[in-house]
Order: sequence, then C-alpha cells, then structure tokens
Amino acid sequence: MRPPIIEKTASDLRLPPNWPASEQPGPFFWTTEAAALAGLPGGGLNLAYEAVDRHARGDRAEHIALRLLDGEGGSRDISYAQLSALSNRFANVLRGLGVAPGARLFILCERGLELFLGVLGGLKNGCVVSPLFSAFGPEPIATRLRLGEGSILLTSETLYRRKVAGIRAELPALRHVLVHGQRADERVAHGCLDLQSLMAQADETFSIARTRADSPSLLHFTSGTTGMPKGALHVHGAALTHYVTGKYALDLHPEDIYWCSADPGWVTGTSYGILAPLLLGVTSIVDSAEFDAERWYSILEQQRVSVWYTAPTAIRLLMKAGVALAQRHRFPDLRFIASVGEPLNAEAVWWGKEVLGLPIHDNWWQTETGGIMIANLLAWPIKPGSMGKPLPGVEAAIIEHREDGTLRFLAAGKVGELALKQPWPAMFRAYLGQEERYRRCFAGNWYLSGDLARRDADGYYWFVGRGDDVIKSAGHLIGPFEVESVLMEHPAVAEAAVVGKPEPLLGELVKAFVALKDGYQPSAALHDELLGHARKRLGAAVAPKELEFQAQLPHTRSGKLMRRLLKARELGLPEGDTSTLENPR
Repeated sequence: MRPPIIEKTASDLRLPPNWPASEQPGPFFWTTEAAALAGLPGGGLNLAYEAVDRHARGDRAEHIALRLLDGEGGSRDISYAQLSALSNRFANVLRGLGVAPGARLFILCERGLELFLGVLGGLKNGCVVSPLFSAFGPEPIATRLRLGEGSILLTSETLYRRKVAGIRAELPALRHVLVHGQRADERVAHGCLDLQSLMAQADETFSIARTRADSPSLLHFTSGTTGMPKGALHVHGAALTHYVTGKYALDLHPEDIYWCSADPGWVTGTSYGILAPLLLGVTSIVDSAEFDAERWYSILEQQRVSVWYTAPTAIRLLMKAGVALAQRHRFPDLRFIASVGEPLNAEAVWWGKEVLGLPIHDNWWQTETGGIMIANLLAWPIKPGSMGKPLPGVEAAIIEHREDGTLRFLAAGKVGELALKQPWPAMFRAYLGQEERYRRCFAGNWYLSGDLARRDADGYYWFVGRGDDVIKSAGHLIGPFEVESVLMEHPAVAEAAVVGKPEPLLGELVKAFVALKDGYQPSAALHDELLGHARKRLGAAVAPKELEFQAQLPHTRSGKLMRRLLKARELGLPEGDTSTLENPR
C-alpha cells in the first residue's frame, strides 16, 4: 500500500526552489514581485515587451528563447534578440496594413515560429490576440471569428486552403488574411497576403503601442456545457501572474530548458507555452509534431528538458505505452514535472515517481483565472490526487452560495464551490458580449469557479467535480473524480469516466466508461472484476452500478474528459458545443 503523502527530501531539490519548503517564508506582495517587470519606456505595460524586449535589451539578448523542432529531426534556435526583431517585423506588417490597437487578431497556426511572432507582434501592436486550435474544423473557426469580431487572421497556406477558404465569404468583418508557408512558385491564395514577402520588407524596429496594465490583450474561448463558446477577455497586467506562477508554480530558473506540450489553441499553450517562460527568460522547446510516446521520451532525453508541463491525457497515453518504453531512455536533467487540464489521478502521480523518477505535480486554474491559482509546489509534500494549495498571493475558500446571494464559508472536509478572492493580475475582465453571465461569476469580492472541491485539515484542496458533473444518488453527493481514480488503480484500466444516469429509485446511478490498457480485452469477467474492485474500495453506495468498455474516451484537446458528452450520448440528449473535442466519434 502506497503512503498517502510523498515527502520531499534534499535529493528531490536539484536546485534551490524559488519558493522554499516553508509555506510562509515571508510576506508576499504583488507589488514587490512587480519590480521584476520593466514597464514600457515612458510609461505603460505590454506583455510582449516584458516577455521579449526586456531581455533583448539586457544580458540575455543572445540566450536561446525558442528551440523549434521539426518532424524530420531538425531544429532551429531563436535568441531573444532575434525574437524581438522578428516580432517587431510582424508588428510593422500589421501597422502597415492600418491595423489599429484594439483590433482582434486571430491566429490559426501549427506550433512554430509564426505562432510566436503572431502573438508577440500582435501584442506589440496593441491588438487583442486570440489563438485558435489548428485542429478546429471550419465551423468552430467561423463561430469564434464571428463572436470575436476578428478583423485579421494569421494562418498557414495549408490551413487556409483546408479550413478557411470555404467560410471566408461568411466573415465580412475579416479584412486581412496573412498566409505563411507558401512555396515561392505558388500563387498567393485569392484575397490573402503573403506573410513572407511582407516580413522581408518590414523594419526590425518598432514603437510599441502605449498599452497599460488594464488594456485588453488576449481573448480565449472556453466551451460551455451547452450553447456557444464563451470569450474570456484578459489584459496586459496578466504579465505579473504569468511571471509569478512561472517562477513559483513551475519553479523556472534562468538556465532551465522548458517544455510545455500544450496546444497553443488552449489557454495553457499561450500562458505557459509562450508567455511565462519568456517572461522568466528561459529556453522553450517547441515541437511541431503530434503526440508520439517514443518521440516525447526522446525529446525529454535529447533536449535535456529540465522542467516539463503537460496534460493528464498525455500522461495517461505514456502510461498506456508501457514502462519498457520509458526505461529505454534516461532523463538526468529532468527535475520538475507538472500537469494541468483535468485533475490528475493519484495513480498517475505515483507512476511519474516510479517510472520517470519524479512525482507529477498537479495544479488547478481556469481560462477565466488566466494563470495557476492552486498547485503542488516543488518543495512541498504531495498528497497524490490533490491539486495542492493556493499559491502565494492567492486566497481560496470552499463556499456555499446561497439563494439570497450571501456566502457561507465551509469548514475543512466539507464539499462546496471553490472560490477565489479577487483581485489578482490575470483575472479575466469580461465574457465577450455576455455581461450578465460575467457578473454571475462573482459574489462580493469572490470569484465563483463553478468547480466543487473540498479542503482537508492540512490545507490541501481536492477536486470533486464541476457543479453539473456531481452525481446525486440515494442522498449521496458523489464526485466522479474519486470513482475514476479508484478504477484507474486496477492494472487493466488506462482511463475511466463516470457520469450519473437517471434511475427512479436512487435518483441517479453511477455509470462508468472505461478504456483499457494495451494487452487487455473487454470481457464479461473483467467487467465484473472492475465493478467488484470499485465496490471493495468505495462501498456499494458510491461504486458504479453499470460499466461500459470503450476504445477511447472523449477529451477536449486541453485534456479534459468530456463527461457531459458521454452523458448526453447515453441519454440521447443534444451534445452541445463539441468544437474542442480531441477525438470525435
């Protein structure tokens, strides 16, 4: 039986941690941390200036900012000075087209240099930048461009031809489409502008728009359970949250080689795949290829990755690929692994420690929070299955939001809604065009996350489920994550998802959907064995009453299990917004 806590020793801390083992080594003030940011010359604040130009003008000018890996084994290094000059060129392209500050720039690019230039150059020009999943189909792209009133789109020739050309006529607000990746002998697509030729003519110096901490910067879309996606608007002041959380939650040090495997169309891919590592002046690995277990292990080994930020889906896929594959590689430089997107089962935390030599540190945040709020910091003990403790500068609580609008703060061990006391620098400032929905996210000074959780006596927070995921069965409130974690303890189970199914006597019964590891096949005997395992561990009141095998479970590309989609399919209900689905059936 594994112990309930993973203690940290001196050997676990290969560098002195940025936040030490003592949880309160001294007072934390956002204003003190803000001294690390330079501010725009002459006043103001700009995310891209802090992420790139601040370093390009200092002693890290020649330090590698990006190492771009292609699918054929090649790589290209871009220094901070080069990234500054190239993003200035892109900003000058925008300015030359008459694109004014505040314009909405959408980016539909594969993971590569153009993605970074679009985000950083757009921010320098004062645009509101909105990265999109390159795997989106035409309709989700059109929906977001319409909702966000996008007037400029940066994309590749391949993605334009496959996904944008057919919807261009539906987007009258889209004034300019910048296309990259065309061969010299190809004609520019009708109505598009060739990025390469415009960049070649653009100047490498640029006067950054006079943005302020409260100026809009990023627009991230997040799917609701039904209806249209929500556009969460963020500001340039989020730079401080990205900097602080990169420093403490990811423990980034100046000489780290950092890899965030998140897709840039997801908020993590922007906040922690682009901005946070640049704000800390570290080197980021950028891989253009899709997931492949052998390739990922090779990247960790050959690129000497020291800090790795990934998603539970990827971890579960690596677990499914087997221990033998991992053992063919060595990771002497890897010192910290973190995960986000979906609560990380205890089994996965232990797998990291036993197979990779390091436990995986879960953390929690949302598109709306803009940055990590609760985490397992490097120096702190881990309780596997917990999302950790609030970061320095973050005040969290478990509350009951009463019908009269008042809040009741719940004691340790009680399940309620996870709330955060505002403000913090990266908190979102609006749902685009949905003011009433935005107001409903707050009660007094508290942001209401919509996630149900509990806090234990030691101050660790434990995810229970989204408010609409919790199962009510025979008077019990059952969190799906707890049931899924127990099912994943079984050696045959690669992944599990649990939903509530209406039942006249119980109200709802617990139904589990299970994907098996390689080498296991669905059978009646395994079905009964899994149900028995769950009953033994959870008790009859909480354990699943029904179980169904599936080849794969539906996820968003950010790694979240789509439980509500499984439930909709089970009950024959509308599936709602499925635009971010990783593996549609």
